Parts: sequence; structure tokens; C-alpha cells
Amino acid sequence: MTTMTLAVPDELKIKMETFPEMNWSEVARQAFIQKVRDLEILKKFKSDSTMTEEDALRMGRELNERLAKRYKRKN
Repeated sequence: MTTMTLAVPDELKIKMETFPEMNWSEVARQAFIQKVRDLEILKKFKSDSTMTEEDALRMGRELNERLAKRYKRKN
């Protein structure tokens, strides 16, 4: 197994120290595993997709408009 050193902000380290029962190395390992899985899924989806960047932008705009209308009605 490879060893990796991570830098975390001092404030985070102080908060982490309030949970001494936590195995922070395992927490980080699991987060890395999940992120890699997510990225692999996105990579596969992207490679199989015929959607263009223009299509994605158009769909994003349409979704934003629909969400704006939905939340405007609720207020």
C-alpha cells in the first residue's frame, strides 16, 4: 500500500481531533474510493454519449428555467 500525506487546514485538524475514535485515514481512503467510482461512471457516460456541449448547455438552461418557474410559484 502506498502512503500519502495530506494537508488540511488547521481549523479542520482541530475539529478532527475532537473525534479521536475516528480512523481518519480510513475516512479519507473511502472518500477517495467513492470519488474515483463517481469519476469512472462519468467518464463512461461521457464516452458513450452523443450529446454535444451545446446540447448540454441548452438542456441546462431549460432546466434552470423550469426550476425558476416552479420555485417562483411556491413563493
